[in-house]
Amino acid sequence: MRVGGIALAIGLQIGLPVGLALAALSAANAGAAENWTKAQPVSVIASEYQFSPNKLSFRRGVPYRLHIENRGRELHEFTAPAFFKSVEARSTAVLNAGKTEIEIPPGTAKDFYFVPLRAGHFGLRCADHDWAGMVGEITVR
Repeated sequence: MRVGGIALAIGLQIGLPVGLALAALSAANAGAAENWTKAQPVSVIASEYQFSPNKLSFRRGVPYRLHIENRGRELHEFTAPAFFKSVEARSTAVLNAGKTEIEIPPGTAKDFYFVPLRAGHFGLRCADHDWAGMVGEITVR
């Protein structure tokens, strides 16, 4: 958590005892955890060969829980490299190693918690099925 690390570093720089600096870190992390509990849910269904909806809109600074469900028979990817680079994620564990996509095997679902940091328009595609029109758009205002 960036906020928690900053709180600890500032506490130590201004000469707070380690115990007080750690208390500041704990308070910062508690506030961040509270934001995730208020994450707004957004659901996307992946199937052959489409995202539904295929246009997503988010607001900067608002926490979200993106729930992606694969109701198709094939592996689908929620590929949006520029978008993933423009958000603060609670965890990147659901992203691939390159942090460019979320892979969703058939019959499964994955959740991605994030806060958009930068406004813009971002491309969305299924890396394996974009040729078949499995594309979309993400807008952050």
